[in-house]
Amino acid sequence: MRCLRILRRGLLSMLPSKRPGDDARGGQAKRTKLGDSTSNGNRNGAALDIDEDLHSRQLAVYGRETMRRLFASDVLVSGLNGLGAEIAKNLALAGVKSVTIHDVKNVEMWDLSANFLLSEQDIGKNRAVACVSKLQELNNAVLVSALTEELTTDHLSKFQAVVFTDISLDKAYEFDDYCHSHQPPISFIKAEVCGLFGSVFCDFGPEFTVLDVDGEEPHTGIIASISNDSPAIVSCVDDERIEFQDGDLVVFSEVQGMAELNDGKPRKVKNARPFSFSIDEDTSSYGIYTKGGIVTQVKEPKVLRFKALRDAMRDPGDFLLSDFSKFERSPVLHLAFQALDEFKKGHGRYPAAGCEQDAQSFLKLAVDINEASVDSKLENIDENILRHFASGSRAVLNPMAAMFGGIIGQEVVKACSGKFHPLYQFFYFDSIESLPTYPLDSHDLKPSNSRYDAQISVFGSKLQKKLQDANIFIVGSGALGCEFLKNLALMGVSCSCEGKLTITDDDVIEKSNLSRQFLFRDWNIGQAKSTVAAAAASAINPSLRIDALQNRACPDTENVFHDTFWDGLDVVINALDNVNARMYMDMRCLYFQKPLLESGTLGAKCNTQMVIPHLTENYGASRDPPEKQAPMCTVHSFPHNIDHCLTWARSEFEGFLEKTPNEVNSFLSNPAQYAAAMRKAGDAQARELLERVSECLGKERCNTFEDCITWARLKFEDYFSNRVKQLTFTFPEDAATSTGASFWSAPKRFPRPLKFSADDSSHIHFIISASILRAESFGLAIPDWANNTSKLADAVSKVAVPKFEPKKGVNIETDEKATNLSSASVDDAAVIDDLLAKLDEYAKSLPPGFRMKPVQFEKDDDTNFHMDLISGFANMRARNYSIPEVDKLKAKFIAGRIIPAIATSTAMATGLVCLELYKVIAGQHPIEDYRNTFANLALPLFSMAEPVPAKVMKHQDLSWTVWDRWSIKGNLTLAELLQWFSDKGLNAYSISCGTSLLYNSMFARHKERLHKKVVDVAREVAKVEVPEYRNHIDIVVACEDDEEDDIDIPLVSVYFR
Repeated sequence: MRCLRILRRGLLSMLPSKRPGDDARGGQAKRTKLGDSTSNGNRNGAALDIDEDLHSRQLAVYGRETMRRLFASDVLVSGLNGLGAEIAKNLALAGVKSVTIHDVKNVEMWDLSANFLLSEQDIGKNRAVACVSKLQELNNAVLVSALTEELTTDHLSKFQAVVFTDISLDKAYEFDDYCHSHQPPISFIKAEVCGLFGSVFCDFGPEFTVLDVDGEEPHTGIIASISNDSPAIVSCVDDERIEFQDGDLVVFSEVQGMAELNDGKPRKVKNARPFSFSIDEDTSSYGIYTKGGIVTQVKEPKVLRFKALRDAMRDPGDFLLSDFSKFERSPVLHLAFQALDEFKKGHGRYPAAGCEQDAQSFLKLAVDINEASVDSKLENIDENILRHFASGSRAVLNPMAAMFGGIIGQEVVKACSGKFHPLYQFFYFDSIESLPTYPLDSHDLKPSNSRYDAQISVFGSKLQKKLQDANIFIVGSGALGCEFLKNLALMGVSCSCEGKLTITDDDVIEKSNLSRQFLFRDWNIGQAKSTVAAAAASAINPSLRIDALQNRACPDTENVFHDTFWDGLDVVINALDNVNARMYMDMRCLYFQKPLLESGTLGAKCNTQMVIPHLTENYGASRDPPEKQAPMCTVHSFPHNIDHCLTWARSEFEGFLEKTPNEVNSFLSNPAQYAAAMRKAGDAQARELLERVSECLGKERCNTFEDCITWARLKFEDYFSNRVKQLTFTFPEDAATSTGASFWSAPKRFPRPLKFSADDSSHIHFIISASILRAESFGLAIPDWANNTSKLADAVSKVAVPKFEPKKGVNIETDEKATNLSSASVDDAAVIDDLLAKLDEYAKSLPPGFRMKPVQFEKDDDTNFHMDLISGFANMRARNYSIPEVDKLKAKFIAGRIIPAIATSTAMATGLVCLELYKVIAGQHPIEDYRNTFANLALPLFSMAEPVPAKVMKHQDLSWTVWDRWSIKGNLTLAELLQWFSDKGLNAYSISCGTSLLYNSMFARHKERLHKKVVDVAREVAKVEVPEYRNHIDIVVACEDDEEDDIDIPLVSVYFR
């Protein structure tokens, strides 16, 4: 079950950021970007740059080369039912060159169950034509067009990939044969959703090259030793585990002594262990390893040979499994989809829902096909599965379409780019456990000419009414939230007078959201996410009763999301991007005993977790270990990878451009109060803070842009030359530790100072970005020539750079456990007084009303120089330490802590959650019916399993789980409360409310409180103010049994009024 929690902690947290344009400067020309192309989707034949502001999260998953291949790809999607619409949506968001949507059928009311692009006004129109304009809105850089004539093989030749969602098997054979033999081959995908059953088949041609099978960064290790042996044993430093596996290929670099390994030749890993491995090579005659060395995994392309559809149908090979409790299900579904094709061929229609005659005809066809299958004949056929399949086969359910739309959209990306391993070749899936636990009557399945008819044909009108009457709370309106709103609107959730959907999100729309959060458009930038998303969802289904709020769900808003609000909820759906918010919602759902449907994504990975009252464990029941942080001394003085350099770079950026200007303003706003606070602190941190403020207003104060250039040039010298000279003076290359070992042994890297050169563009660009941002923080005008490299080089050449001499006795922190680089001094108080006196003098020379303008880091604006400076900082430092440098985009991912995200995994996660929602709303489902999922679309891997049950605790004849809350009626005294526990065989020895101790048997003075009411003691001791809407207080009681063993009991609520 641990695999189901891989994405749950830390990885999903994102930093809040400002709206695009907040830091934009007038007059600065932006380069042409993808998202700025014309509204008709015409690229005019030009090779446009990738708009990194728009596609940053997707670039973090795919990289530039994959994105460029996508931008050159033409794709056909045939069949604009709900599944076709989902696929086309995901491809438009991904940014392929063109999407041609094909259909010869007209819109029916039935289609509105799953196709979010259609409305009742479209009934009677061609399905493809009706969808074009709304698809085009998703991405103006993608050419979206409709094709309404019958398809022939002649239509297919212009496409790199073709997808069919509504096609007969005979026609599929014809088209796949053409695509398979075409030069170059055209990737062919056939997919179908039939009620709670789905299928995918992929054929990418007789020889398809996968350029990157998993999308993960190559693993690396820092070498500690290499033996002169056969086979040679390579040991790595125990800084962190190496991730190599037997059979991986690796290359060596920077190895000193055994230089023969630095030849760039890939070598195969054997006997891989956490900190060592072997290579099948005799190194006994090589030089003796002395120090250094990096070992890096080599990722090789993989060639796949796909079978054509007609061959694969006869010999399907291994099916991709998703649920090991259904190990034998795929062969049955392989047969079922063939039988359905034969039924449609013979009857010209789908089997009718709940029709026994059609079910018998379908079963006979399945039996006949099975008998004719000599090599793959099934010994036993589950008739119950086939009956359910036939009954709901006409319906395209929205959750199934969303899930399969994510999978197939990702397969098209693979086909067009070679990025990630394709699905090879069949995938079958069902969620039959989503059906109600009660028998379905055939009359309950009949259509009533409503937009929910397809869903009713599977679940019946009884569950449909429950869905419409449901009271749902969605927390978050980003990528997950948009998908959930679309799904729920199509399912008819909260679409009656009795139902209500509340969505809340305190964030506003930014440009980078538009590539995934598909309910938003570029004209919505800056508007509240929840409001815009709610309006878009209402446009999908005007019957949706939705209330959009802009409140963060947290303790501060419990007056908004109060007890009455929570009591009225049926289900809570998390659509969050950080662990703290998830933990809070989990706590509230536990308290009010509400189902919580949890999901998260990370690039091509996604997971879902069902938290069901009294059945499953809660979200917070298990904790992943905290993410390992690099020691402070490593980041500041001994970096050995680019992450360390970027962490340091961002810290320095925020220090002198945001934190120090804020401190300056705090001082200038109230000098006396600021001085008093510093004197009261009187420590090394206060001294260091004052030193920075003093430098900023004193020797480093900038009055002109030329001053800013001088400041930037001197900073370059300080950071990348002087500090390195001081470090290597204090710790020379031959320095040893107290044990006699080399001080500069791995993972430490010995640094070299940089010599500034105006001919080095990276040096000049550092000066440009640093000067401009320094000027911005001082409110200075930025001249037109500021980013002219030749003029700036002239200005830099005039800066006088003082000669630096290293000093003896300089303390450089080397303790990895140190959390602060400031060292205390006995004269801190005196130094603080001197610095405050200097600040008073500096303030007198400032213009009246002078304030600095702190620069808040904003990663999603390519024109603001923020990432230019941070990447410059990091790369110069990397150059000091001979660490490979990175481009600005890679720096942006790491320093900006960008979470990789794509639309496909989001769509899949929300589809899976909504399949679980059917079970929650229907009720009465056992834990065995629910599914938690971990999926990785890159591999692809789908792992579904039952949730972990809630742990049951027992005492005598009592039993409880984390879901229980003991409610005690009456305005009890503390003594009466203790007696209540005593009657249950429990000795309550400690009672607390919030962070305050109300009673403890160890304290004699607490006995005076025994005659007082519990609520009065809480008001007096814990300062609890019980709002009028609440009629109870919650207390935590520590108990022990007669054996004096602690008993962990539930939260206790005393209902005093």
